[in-house]
Amino acid sequence: MNRKVTFQSFNAIYRNDRKSNIKYWFIGIMCALLLILFLPWTQNIKANGDITTLRQDHRPQEINTPIAGKIMSWKVKEGDYVHKGDTIVQIAEIKAEYLDPNLVSRTQQQVDAKKGAIGYYEGKISTTDAQIEALKTSRKLKIEQLTNKMAQLKSKLEGEQAELTAILNEYTLAKDQYERQQKMFAEGLVSQTQLQQRNVSYQNALAKKIVIENKIMQSQQEINNNKLEKNSVEQDYSEKINKAEGEKFQSLSQIASGQSDVAKLENQVTNYIIRNGMYIILAPQDGQVIQAKKAGIGEIVKDGEMIASIVPTRVEYAVEMFVRPVDLPLINVGQTVRFMFDGFPAIVFSGWPSGSYGTFAGKIVAYENNISANGMFRVLVAEDKTISKWPEQLKIGSGAQGIALLKDVPIWYELWRNINGFPPDFYKAKYPTTEKSKK
Repeated sequence: MNRKVTFQSFNAIYRNDRKSNIKYWFIGIMCALLLILFLPWTQNIKANGDITTLRQDHRPQEINTPIAGKIMSWKVKEGDYVHKGDTIVQIAEIKAEYLDPNLVSRTQQQVDAKKGAIGYYEGKISTTDAQIEALKTSRKLKIEQLTNKMAQLKSKLEGEQAELTAILNEYTLAKDQYERQQKMFAEGLVSQTQLQQRNVSYQNALAKKIVIENKIMQSQQEINNNKLEKNSVEQDYSEKINKAEGEKFQSLSQIASGQSDVAKLENQVTNYIIRNGMYIILAPQDGQVIQAKKAGIGEIVKDGEMIASIVPTRVEYAVEMFVRPVDLPLINVGQTVRFMFDGFPAIVFSGWPSGSYGTFAGKIVAYENNISANGMFRVLVAEDKTISKWPEQLKIGSGAQGIALLKDVPIWYELWRNINGFPPDFYKAKYPTTEKSKK
């Protein structure tokens, strides 16, 4: 009896009297798994990154003092929001060469004095030019006068030479007659009185010859003196003109030197004016003032020293993520990336991006070809506003997990690839890119 009860309980538990459906369930499950293996799976590259900005001027920046000085007053406190051009802090001068409150006006007076000196030298140059023109005119007149005198002397010399020719003829005739009279007197043919008359005629002709020869020599001497005087006039006036031109060039040199001094002084005036404007440190853009490095009044700051930071209110967010060198060939500009931001819940199916929840879309705008210090390559991803907008609560420096979407493959292939440790397939699709991203 006990055996029978045991057999009935056995049958009640294991139900041997009924036909089992486990085989059908097993076959159904295997068929379902087989079908799942042929479902599409999107290959991807996973990388971690941080939130940054697409533009450099949207990133937090330091507010530095352009000059050394002493803090006089703070116009804001940490956490205040400011607009571009608002006063952050006011400083005072500490360098001795800039302490004079009338430094700009005094330097401007020096500029005006130098300009006045340049005007005087320009007037002197005008006077010197007039003097040079007068000397040239006087030299020209003097040379013309000496040239006319030379022509007169030459004419006089020609007349005297013609007169000498006539006197020489007369002298030759008188001499010839006198010599014949001497012969005739020696033969007794003429009287002594006649000989004396011929002698007087001969002596007169000789005297005229000597006189005219002396005149000719005197005229020639006057011509030579005229040439010497002309050369002397040329040299004298050349020296005077050269001296005047030397004074002119000296004045031009003084003008050039004065203009150089004026340029330097005007540069100083401009620098002083600009420096006066540096005592007020302004906000470079709209943002929030944080991290004030100086406190109180009267503290000394060096030129270029940071006094505070400003976080811009207008930010165009982006994500910088780092990919492995083996994955870099699979990265392209314009490629789609899905993000999970820290602090924002998400349900992710990495192979089925359309079935994920809480992810945000981005597109790759640039990647670096130089490896970073962490041994990876930096990729910059911007917001893809055509798919979904990023949360407004994002802050620079927050973490993000990126999934770069690649080629669609069957699940069985993706399993086989991962089992063998192969990288994702090389895949280069045609993504829409702008001219800016191409550059």
